[in-house]
Amino acid sequence: MIDQEFYSGFIRLHILHHASEKPIFGLWIIDELARHGYKLSPGTLYPLLHGMEKKGYLQSTRESSDGRMRRLYRITPPGVTALESAKEKVRELFGELFEE
Repeated sequence: MIDQEFYSGFIRLHILHHASEKPIFGLWIIDELARHGYKLSPGTLYPLLHGMEKKGYLQSTRESSDGRMRRLYRITPPGVTALESAKEKVRELFGELFEE
């Protein structure tokens, strides 16, 4: 079994990427991550989102949607900076991993 520790950073990058495109909420990001092969439970995802919010990468608000309250997460300016920095590092790593 592949060490799940490696995927933790990938999941955070997915979250920042999608939050940079539009506000996201828990169930949506669970489904989106599942499309990429990551199986997260709410008990795993929500502490991750809360931690990213505590560190200042995300900001959440409670909003009503289709008659239910949802916590929507948006990327913050420090989150944008972190995402852009990570993109450069991923580009460099990708080049090394797949250079021919």
